[in-house]
Amino acid sequence: MPTQEARGTAVISGLGSWLPSRVVDNHELSQRLDTSDEWIRTRTGIAQRHVVAPGESTVDLAVEAGKRALASAGVDRVDLVLLATATPDQLCPGSAPQVAARLGMNGVGALDVNAVCSGFVYALATGAGLISGGVASSVLVIGADTFTTMIDPEDRGTVPIFGDGAGAVVLRSGSADEPGALGPFDLHSDGELAELLWITAGGSKKRQSDDPSEFFLTMQGQAVFRHACARMAESSRAVLERAGLTVSDVDRFVGHQANIRILQGCAKQLGLAADAVVANIEHTGNTSAASIPLALADAARAGDLIPGHRVLLSAFGAGLTWGSTVLTWPNLTPA
Repeated sequence: MPTQEARGTAVISGLGSWLPSRVVDNHELSQRLDTSDEWIRTRTGIAQRHVVAPGESTVDLAVEAGKRALASAGVDRVDLVLLATATPDQLCPGSAPQVAARLGMNGVGALDVNAVCSGFVYALATGAGLISGGVASSVLVIGADTFTTMIDPEDRGTVPIFGDGAGAVVLRSGSADEPGALGPFDLHSDGELAELLWITAGGSKKRQSDDPSEFFLTMQGQAVFRHACARMAESSRAVLERAGLTVSDVDRFVGHQANIRILQGCAKQLGLAADAVVANIEHTGNTSAASIPLALADAARAGDLIPGHRVLLSAFGAGLTWGSTVLTWPNLTPA
């Protein structure tokens, strides 16, 4: 563990991503659901999604993304592993220690962070705080979810939306003025609206149920859309103000990939140009906590995200939770 002198600002030094090999496109879904490729694309912007195979789990995806982020950073070990997920392999224990062990880091600190679709931003904030507090000098932050295992396979309102995947970054202690340094954070929640995105059964309040539908995610789509656009825009403005920046300083906006219309609506509220919005939802669907690091990796590989770009990250998810941060993109190669 680091000494007092090792305290600093969290800097992104590695980036990795992983998607299951099985691809399910809209045409396949239209064969078994009352839907169509046009209906799905028009309402969500999604053409396909990756889906875990039987026996493939969140930990499996997280390990692959984590392995690649470590390789990108040129390290094989960190002080701490944070896994942002709402779909752990088991209710108990947490999945992060298993991920750390499979990455050859048995013995390091490891914990799960559950803020659902906002989980990656929350985990970044947690990792940054632990670095600035001197608890760790390096942190592996992974966002991984397998929500296709948590939705009703006959529900055309949720099946087309969700996909599975994992993305990860390595944070190291550095200085606030170097590329990759995470800026201020803005985090919020509203538990009074928890039932807008909700799984009724399976937890301690209702462990069992005779109604199978109570074990699946339910979503009030229109209300979620309104809150997501408004909250992400509010949070983005707040974090930019704390960083001493304006919207005109933002080169790329990487929001949670829930729905292309949410991304566009948020950008419109902020006054961002359309070409500033990073979106890969067409090919991945909504991968919950994995969506932002997956989008970062895809944009960096495509050359749409280059060193020196000022990047605004913002997410919204069940809880309700939402949050944002900013950084200047560093010179790294995603793996």
